[in-house]
Amino acid sequence: MVSVGLLVRYEDGVLLGKRTNDPAKGYWFLPGGRVRKCETRREAVHRIAEEELGLSVEIVESLGAFEHIYDASDVEGVDTKHYLANGYVVDAVGGHLRTDDQHDAVQVFHSTPDPLHNNIRAYLDASETIVNWP
Repeated sequence: MVSVGLLVRYEDGVLLGKRTNDPAKGYWFLPGGRVRKCETRREAVHRIAEEELGLSVEIVESLGAFEHIYDASDVEGVDTKHYLANGYVVDAVGGHLRTDDQHDAVQVFHSTPDPLHNNIRAYLDASETIVNWP
């Protein structure tokens, strides 16, 4: 599945959501989601920021593609889920922050939260515009 992951710079930190569903349930993770048919990745970034967070965003940097493979699937008879996630650094430029049904919390972090999903470290390492967390 093609998806986008949003590394949201917000209030001098990074905005993450605590997942309520699989994959990555219970972990702090990037907001993101699938790219719809005939939707560009950049269009998906803006749609997902609005739907998941209630925010308008400006794209700052493309981080490239990241592979996420999980031992869970929502498709009957399939045991795994494979994402090709396109990472973007974005700045929040408007809207009112809120959560959606995929996150039980959203929070701005200035250092590594616990538990941070292992996949997220690659986005932080790839970004030239985010201060590396310890």
